Amino acid sequence: MDLQGERLIPASVQRTWDALNDPETLKACIPGCESVTRTGDNTFESVVAVKIGPVSARFKGRLEMTNVEAPRAYTINFDGQGGAAGFGKGSADVSLAAEGDSTRLTFAAKAQVGGKMAQIGSRLVDATAQKLTEQFFSAFEEHLRPATAGASEAAPASAAPASAGIPAWVWIAGAAVVLAALYFAMR
Repeated sequence: MDLQGERLIPASVQRTWDALNDPETLKACIPGCESVTRTGDNTFESVVAVKIGPVSARFKGRLEMTNVEAPRAYTINFDGQGGAAGFGKGSADVSLAAEGDSTRLTFAAKAQVGGKMAQIGSRLVDATAQKLTEQFFSAFEEHLRPATAGASEAAPASAAPASAGIPAWVWIAGAAVVLAALYFAMR
């Protein structure tokens, strides 16, 4: 499964980068995310609940950032296990570029799923990944949007309330996990 796109994020490159690297922000924005824990400078573990058609699963995943060029780009490698429901693994290249007062986030992710999820059919899996990605970005953009028109760009990313119950993107596998890729796809 390939997933790519770009979004205009209503925040500076540095603020966007910081939010993508903040476990609490990611937890608030990744659909179905139960936890995101930093395990090292460039590694995270996450637990994400996902439902694809008739298959529901709780994925435990690991994300690692490589090729880090803070605050402009990185590659996210992810893998997640959902028990009998299957597994997901893959990678996502993420880049950030200033565009006025905003940030253009571009991503390209490749993911593989196996187990029951793979038997559901690629059309349903792809549609779910697209939906989770859209939910993630909507929540992430809302999280970074200033609370008022006069809000300071220097305000911490956690100052704006996150939308409840959202998350992710590359992620069925990555949704389960990235979609903590762009997840984190994005971190």
